[in-house]
Amino acid sequence: MLTVHHLNNSRSQRVLWLLEELELPYEIVHYQRDPQTMLAPASLRAVHPLGKSPVVTTDDGLTLAESGAIVETLIERFGNGRLAPAPGTPDAVRYRYWLHFAEGSAMSPLLLKLVFDRIETTKMPFFAKPIAKAIASKTKSAFIHPNIVSHLNFMESELGKSEWFAGDAFTGADIQMSFPVEAAQARGGLDAKRPKLMAYLERIHARPAYKRALERGGPYGLLS
Repeated sequence: MLTVHHLNNSRSQRVLWLLEELELPYEIVHYQRDPQTMLAPASLRAVHPLGKSPVVTTDDGLTLAESGAIVETLIERFGNGRLAPAPGTPDAVRYRYWLHFAEGSAMSPLLLKLVFDRIETTKMPFFAKPIAKAIASKTKSAFIHPNIVSHLNFMESELGKSEWFAGDAFTGADIQMSFPVEAAQARGGLDAKRPKLMAYLERIHARPAYKRALERGGPYGLLS
C-alpha cells in the first residue's frame, strides 16, 4: 500500500490525482500549513528530512520525494504502458522535458512573485515599508513579470502543436504541469487571452480521476 503524506494546498494534490489515474490503492496522511507562515508542520520532517510535501512511502520502506520524481517513478513501476509515451519516440522526449520544465522553469518566477507580493503586504516598521515596497515592485516589473509572461507564451504556443503537453495523448507530464498552470491562473495573470492554456485547465478539471483526487485530498486553494 502506498501512503501519500499530503499537505493542504500543495503540489501533493497532483500525486493524489496520479494515483487516481493509475487506479492504485493508497492511504493519505493529512498535514495542515501554519496559518501565519504557510509552511508545512515540523512533523513532516519525521517522514523526510526537508519536511516538505509531497512524500510517498511504501510498505517495503521506500520513501519518494520531489513531485517530478514521484510521478516518473510511479508511472514506471505501476503504469503498465499508461500515462507515458513509448520509449525512444519524439513524444517521450517531450514528456521528459515537461516533467522537468514544470518545477525547473515554470514555477520559479511564480514562486518569486508570491514572495515579493508578501513583502509588499507584510507588517514592518513604517520607515522601512516604502523602501521594501519599492524594491518589490521594481523586482516584479523588471524581472519576475517578464519571465512569467515569457513562460506562459511558450506554454501557449506548445499547446498549439498538440492537445496535451507531450503529444496527442494525456500523460504524467500533464499531471506534473497542472500545478504551475493552476498557479499561473491563481496569481500569475493567466486568463482568457491564452485560450489554449485555459482549455487545458478545463480538460484536466473535467477528468473523473482529478475530481476523485479533490474529494480525497480536501480543499485545494489554487482553485478557489
